[in-house]
Amino acid sequence: MGSPTASEVHPTVGVKIFSAGVSACLADVITFPLDTAKVRLQIQGESQISSGIRYKGVLGTITTLAKTEGPVKLYSGLPAGLQRQISFASLRIGLYDTVQEFYTSEKDTTPSLGNRIAAGLTTGGVAVFIGQPTEVVKVRLQAQSHLHGLKPRYTGTYNAYRIIATTESLKSLWKGTTPNLLRNIIINCTELVTYDLMKGALVRNKILADDIPCHLLSALIAGFCTTLLSSPVDVVKTRFINSAPGQYVSVPSCAMTMLNKEGPTAFFKGFVPSFLRLASWNVIMFVCFEQLKRELTKSGQSADYAA
Repeated sequence: MGSPTASEVHPTVGVKIFSAGVSACLADVITFPLDTAKVRLQIQGESQISSGIRYKGVLGTITTLAKTEGPVKLYSGLPAGLQRQISFASLRIGLYDTVQEFYTSEKDTTPSLGNRIAAGLTTGGVAVFIGQPTEVVKVRLQAQSHLHGLKPRYTGTYNAYRIIATTESLKSLWKGTTPNLLRNIIINCTELVTYDLMKGALVRNKILADDIPCHLLSALIAGFCTTLLSSPVDVVKTRFINSAPGQYVSVPSCAMTMLNKEGPTAFFKGFVPSFLRLASWNVIMFVCFEQLKRELTKSGQSADYAA
């Protein structure tokens, strides 16, 4: 009897988590300058005390940052970003299929939309709580500037963890958990469910085979839908996490201050880099995730048969 093909053998939970973590880190390294540009655009106009630099557009923000603060600044906060992907993306993406199966009563039936959303809510919620300190440090390092006498609050990743925990409180490392949880519930449900549904529809209707072009198109569509729905919460999350102690009483206070001072368009600041970042991140991550998962499953299968 012939051995089953890789497509017939389901990858283990460990393979999924490892593949998701590695793929997310690779996507983060490649797209990080876009994330930094997004953060700078989102906090622009927040405070009267600023570097005096005005950022315009995605390329304008990236080139301005590179010229005024150096190209390395585009990757400020990358170590925290990679720590975030290892603790966050590996769980929310790697556990999605397993949790989805748990919510599906019969293994052989196709998961319903409700089961897919429930899986996204569960993995997203758990991952946010675990990875929130890395998000706080990443955003603060991306946001700080040393121009015009503005002394950086932190000299590096671990220095930021220490200063936040000692000068504010240990609880401050989980600052902004509520908006980040809401953002990631939106992202996880929209991103994973849209990707899952699009990939399934394309393969089921024989429009595309379950391969790279299908994964790429599904990831692009998921990226656009996710950015559109999550942008307002993302801006509030960034502002609240980056704020000095006492600047905002609460998350709703932060949102209302933005609305009153800057108008409704403030909630969509950094939309273009956010979309470019999320879409490109999705494409790199999902394509690598699917391929790595498949290759690791094949390797494990070959090792089993060799043994």
